[in-house]
Amino acid sequence: MVVLHYTAMGCAQEALDRLCDPGAEVSAHYLIDRCGTCYQMVAEDMRAWHAGAGAWAGLLDINSRSIGVELVNTGAEPFPFPQMCALAALLRDVLARWAIAPVNVIGHSDMAPDRKADPGPRFDWRALARSGVAVWPDGAAEGSDLDTSLTCIGYPPAQTVTRLAAFRARFRPEGRGPVTDADARRAAYVASAFERLRCRS
Repeated sequence: MVVLHYTAMGCAQEALDRLCDPGAEVSAHYLIDRCGTCYQMVAEDMRAWHAGAGAWAGLLDINSRSIGVELVNTGAEPFPFPQMCALAALLRDVLARWAIAPVNVIGHSDMAPDRKADPGPRFDWRALARSGVAVWPDGAAEGSDLDTSLTCIGYPPAQTVTRLAAFRARFRPEGRGPVTDADARRAAYVASAFERLRCRS
């Protein structure tokens, strides 16, 4: 898999200093600056400490089975075009090298919705999907209840409100307030699409 993060820091140097500090006990394979400069810090075949506890699609220890990409972003700003272009180019190479399907490119909040919010609702998953390196199923459908759909998509067990926040950040960033029929219909559509895509990968 590939797990996408934001640094929650103001600049690349600050993030590099922390990610390369053994005492911080956090690392990632790549860091991409706002201008599109990409830094590799850990070899792809080595384990980086980027994901922590979590699960996705029934799989545990995502950290040991994924490549982590950090994006310089505070979490309260858009992701610049040069940065997104650099990310798409990097993902094309990584996915080809490791035969990773776009459905297995996820956000940190997808695998750890009870403790992480990155890359957040400002991240443009649609653009990444247009580049062929992520998935953005665009539609709504009748289906099972919200929790069933979220589990089918891949979200690990957590309170419904927590999983809903992670789902909305990725697939329905306009969503607000209590769960709605629009949330359930969107989740049902995404769940169906993810199940089909996983069968092909």
